[in-house]
Amino acid sequence: MGVSCGSQGKLTITDDDVIEKSNLSWQFLFRDWNIGQAKSTIAASAAASINSQLKIEALQNRVGPEIGSVFNDAFWENLTVAINALDNVDARLYVDQRCLYFQKPLLESGTLGAKCNTQMVIPYLTENYGASRDPPENQAPMCTVYSFPHNIDHCLTWAQSEFEGLLEKTPAEVNACLSNLVEYATSMRNAADAQAKDNLERILKCLDQGKCETFQDCVTWARLRFEDYFVNRIKQLKFTFPEDAAASTGAPFWSSPKRFPHQLQFSAVDPSHLQFIMAASILRAETFDIPVPDLVKSPKMLAEAVEKVIVPDFQPKEDVKIATDEKATRSAGSVDDVAVINQLLLNLELCRNNLSSEFRMKPIQFEKDDDTNFHVDLIAGLANIRARNYSIPEVDKLKAKLIAGRIIPAIATATAMATGLVCLELYEVLDGAHKVEDYRNTFANLALPLFSMAEPVPPKVLKHRVMKWTVWDRWVLRDNPTLKQVIKWLKGNGLNAYSISYGNCLLFNSLFPRHQERLDKKVVEVVREFAKAELPPYRSHLDVSVACDDNEGNDMDIPPISIYYR
Repeated sequence: MGVSCGSQGKLTITDDDVIEKSNLSWQFLFRDWNIGQAKSTIAASAAASINSQLKIEALQNRVGPEIGSVFNDAFWENLTVAINALDNVDARLYVDQRCLYFQKPLLESGTLGAKCNTQMVIPYLTENYGASRDPPENQAPMCTVYSFPHNIDHCLTWAQSEFEGLLEKTPAEVNACLSNLVEYATSMRNAADAQAKDNLERILKCLDQGKCETFQDCVTWARLRFEDYFVNRIKQLKFTFPEDAAASTGAPFWSSPKRFPHQLQFSAVDPSHLQFIMAASILRAETFDIPVPDLVKSPKMLAEAVEKVIVPDFQPKEDVKIATDEKATRSAGSVDDVAVINQLLLNLELCRNNLSSEFRMKPIQFEKDDDTNFHVDLIAGLANIRARNYSIPEVDKLKAKLIAGRIIPAIATATAMATGLVCLELYEVLDGAHKVEDYRNTFANLALPLFSMAEPVPPKVLKHRVMKWTVWDRWVLRDNPTLKQVIKWLKGNGLNAYSISYGNCLLFNSLFPRHQERLDKKVVEVVREFAKAELPPYRSHLDVSVACDDNEGNDMDIPPISIYYR
């Protein structure tokens, strides 16, 4: 195409990921000897070997707000066009907002198996990517996932939730608590809800009964987890809702799709049971930074370690409540919660005194693409043993990985088609001076086959007097104005400002008499003083949101106002 081959041209690509074996089948730049290397670096090298005139820079930055110092205002202002090939919505929305803000074209695309789509986001001609969103996916009710699963997807959802809670969220909460217990306690008291109580109970349990100092402690923890998940909870569920229980309507409680469960008996000779213990023990040891001994490689030695664990007897309780309402959400706090939270905080203070000041845990984020980290092993074990509780067909590790990781294999033909469609539209973007009807959004499904092309949707236009604006507009005020000058400028355009905000901070509101003292101050001074904002040196302006109405008292939705102070 010749793009970025001229003296003034430059192509900048970024990706924080490395090449994996699964990436080799759906593109043509990587080879098997590149596995483990940075995607952007290898892609740049491969492209340059095809065309030596190409001027390309490869970065390894993750796309998101945290890279503002790398992709700063100067970068975006000098950009001609952005092309997205991202695999998560948050990153796409971030690039979309940056392109919207700096009025830059964005060529958006994506693939899903045999499907591909492209969307043209052109300044002032089309709506932006974030203007329309796919409807949320249907999710199983919480009570179904936690107590009444009836397919393997429910079991895998529950397994992922337990993985995240035990190995990521709880260690992260422990670290937040230990870093500043006073501040953490204040936040828990202010929240005073069921979530705060749950967090404190999990932290206390992790640092008290569940604290591990040796690998044998980790094995004990894993064995007791097995007993809790697959024996005790099932006993309690059957005690609360016996097999002959009736619903409020009089119908049998355990009617389809509910499945009546059966508790399991742990067996060291059952490979799935021992595999669960191994994966859970290793990951628990990782969170406590405990070395993993060689015994995990020997099923016999691991079974001997499990046999040392004393499992307490369990008796179901009368007063246990198990959610059955499919529309139920987490309950709000109560007076009892406040009292319990205060007691938990006292216990936590005592527990912390028994820890070294340097003690911290290591949170573990689920990583599906590393087959040696035991993440998928644990989730598959949790899901399959739970499925056994409910007589649900089990799945192998690969199927569990595909479902839990939401993996749909990429296809080279779909990738090639999306790339070709984007390149065709890129010609028009670089040529410029085109109308909205010259561009095309495309959706294709090569498996049907289905090809659908349509003109992009134009942005909504708002009007006031002789002024017009869309989502692409922002109003610019230069020369470092004061709050009074901003309000005066708006007044001259028939707009009466009654509130000015920077982010979540209210800079001015006409209802507050003391805010009148701020009117003669520069906007940037008010932001620094009251919003406590640290404005980085690479920024030359800040943006404020203004609530205003017209002379007839009608609220007006106006664009953000950029205040240039340098």
